Amino acid sequence: MEKWNHTVLSKFILMSITDHPDLQAPFFGLFLIIYVTSVMGNLGMIMLTQMDTSLQTPMYFFLRHLAFIDLGYSTAVGPKMLVNFVVNQNTIPYNWCATQLAFFIFFIISELFVLSAMACDRYVAICNPLLYTLVMSQKVCWVLVAIPYFYSASLSLITTIKIFISSFCGYNVISHFYCDSLPLLTLICSSTREVELIVLIFSALSLVSSLLIIFVSYILILVAILRMNSAEGRHKAFFTCGSHLTVVVLLHSTLFFMYVQTKSSHSFETDKMASVFYTLVIPMLNPMIYSWRNKDVKCALHRMWKNLCKFST
Repeated sequence: MEKWNHTVLSKFILMSITDHPDLQAPFFGLFLIIYVTSVMGNLGMIMLTQMDTSLQTPMYFFLRHLAFIDLGYSTAVGPKMLVNFVVNQNTIPYNWCATQLAFFIFFIISELFVLSAMACDRYVAICNPLLYTLVMSQKVCWVLVAIPYFYSASLSLITTIKIFISSFCGYNVISHFYCDSLPLLTLICSSTREVELIVLIFSALSLVSSLLIIFVSYILILVAILRMNSAEGRHKAFFTCGSHLTVVVLLHSTLFFMYVQTKSSHSFETDKMASVFYTLVIPMLNPMIYSWRNKDVKCALHRMWKNLCKFST
């Protein structure tokens, strides 16, 4: 029986986003544009914040890591999803499925806590501007991203190993367009209670703790803003935090909907729409949100464009 299961589950079959043949081509074109835009936007943000000397501040340090993470989890899912539209039966090898799941969990959890670190950065910048460069030193910034990366890697390995050491049944069709923990649980023959609790507890812990850090930071920021005498200062502070809050609300609300509920509460139709939003749409929107009406980024882009024009001539 073990041999039979192993032979059958040398690969999985992934579902497509749509079962309607006439929608395959339009969806392929749409999601290809979204993915390419996401890759270009996040790569551009990484290069810009790395190369431009005026963007060598803690805020853009975290923004660079956010762009790297967005690029990571959209690439973990996007290319394989696009293949779904051009093949009759989209299969993924057993080991690749485990790898995709591990990378996806790593990047999505990292994003939650990098957003928390960005909230802490905004708190120090607004509430303690004179101590900002001292408190948010390069060493502190690296610690604030290294801890989330380590925690995310640990959580990713625990979840992936727990799922893939379980006994799978012969049925190998994953009710999703990528290898995610919740759809994989439905394919396990043995009891999934332990794995389901791990996913639920760690998801809730990560979401709630990261959101709590952001909430406390912004309460303190709001108090500091209300104490400001200058209307221009208040407007600048609100504007600085607006982009970050937009990204936080979009990501956290979608992830709460997806993961902080029991397995029986899920349906493929609703989950796949939410998944498309946070795996492809949010990574595409983030560079736009952070660069829209951002004078520093616009000036850096202008300088880079001028340098490229000089180099080409």
